[in-house]
Amino acid sequence: MTTRSRLRSRRRERMRPLLLMASALLILAAAAISCAGADRVDQPYRIGVMDSLTGAGATYGSTLWQAKQMAAAEINAAGGVNGRMLELVEADSMCNADGARSAYRQLTADEGIKVILGTSCSGSMLTASALAEPDGVVMLSASATHPDIAQAGDYIFRTAFSSRQIGIATGNTMWADGARTLATITENTDYATGLRDVAIARFEELGGSLAASEQFETGTTDFRPVLEPLLATNPDALHIAPQAEASGGQIIKAARELGYAGLIYAEVVAMGRESLQIAGEAAVGVKGVMVALGPDNAKAQEVVTNFRQRYNYSPLPWFVGSGYDDVYLIAECLKQTGDDQDAAGIRDCLYGITWSGAISDSYRFDDDGEIVGLTASVVEPLPLAERTPENHGFRITGPAPAAP
Repeated sequence: MTTRSRLRSRRRERMRPLLLMASALLILAAAAISCAGADRVDQPYRIGVMDSLTGAGATYGSTLWQAKQMAAAEINAAGGVNGRMLELVEADSMCNADGARSAYRQLTADEGIKVILGTSCSGSMLTASALAEPDGVVMLSASATHPDIAQAGDYIFRTAFSSRQIGIATGNTMWADGARTLATITENTDYATGLRDVAIARFEELGGSLAASEQFETGTTDFRPVLEPLLATNPDALHIAPQAEASGGQIIKAARELGYAGLIYAEVVAMGRESLQIAGEAAVGVKGVMVALGPDNAKAQEVVTNFRQRYNYSPLPWFVGSGYDDVYLIAECLKQTGDDQDAAGIRDCLYGITWSGAISDSYRFDDDGEIVGLTASVVEPLPLAERTPENHGFRITGPAPAAP
């Protein structure tokens, strides 16, 4: 054996333990990857929820949270998504900016969540979406309606009907009913002022005039001092925009007690369960302009009935249906991406999806993440003797009128 051959031989001998060790490490790494994959299959998909369990939006925020829990329970009972369970992680956004910031950080920084259902209220949605968009976190709201949310970014979606559409429909309805002068009373929040501004602009565009306008702070309970100067102008119609259901009922009741017998127009919050309970018989004659889940929508009726049986109360159907659908939309996108951390994939899925659920058939999202496929209806509260859990205290009179 030559000197060179002996050197090669000794080098191979020295390298053999290192090669054996490298081989063993590769085997262990492969096993670890395999085990990690197996463990991941056993882990749930984790989705954040930022509904307002406290604050001005607590009544409908709690309903939204319960509807989402019901949807997740159905999905899990049917085997989950791709064989994995769905876990909803709630953080209370409290229907305000500070609560939204805190809840968002809890879900993203602490929990590592990349997809969030919420928020309930427009102000908290505007705050949270400004954080979510640069972070690449998907947000899907069932109820935040402020028009500016449409420009919040590529990761921001909502099944809620924009206040722009509702406000235009409200202006059309007031004008079609013969109102020519208008007074407004509005809660000082992003949602309420956004709705009022669009409704007034549309009403004035049609030829109406604003006689008086007042705002009130969240937590107000005595509305007589605010209403008296408004009603003194003798408006043809009174437009109310509350953030809290309780405020809506109290305003309607106080206006009637002050002797106002004219037209009153409202939207979804003022048609809620608590609002109608507080207003009582005074709500008769009020018109609400909103997206209503009609009796001919079989899926909506099924979902609302299941909700009532599960939770033993009957809230406004819109909040039940919209919250419920949002969970199923994300579940469908998880089927495609297989990854709750793939926010970009879920975003792209939502832009491409067409869905039939509790709130409508064959709806989709446009390039701004705005829902396409809904229409506004006019609803009227029923007399107390005719209100039942099944009719939710009001009747749908038909679609809101188009422009005259």
